[in-house]
Amino acid sequence: MKAVNILVLTISIIGAINWGLIGFFNFNLVEALFGAGGAARIIYALVGLCGLYLLSFYGRTGERVS
Repeated sequence: MKAVNILVLTISIIGAINWGLIGFFNFNLVEALFGAGGAARIIYALVGLCGLYLLSFYGRTGERVS
């Protein structure tokens, strides 16, 4: 499960960096790398799903890790 959490967090960070680039510089890294077609939509969908998965982290903030 730890590997899934790391993967999801990494994808979400990439998505956040992309939004930062759009906001500050009006540059969309995903579309620059993958074009505006289906591949970019898949990347956006993955980032969205990862964000939804990360919502579950709020419930785990009080867990102890051994």
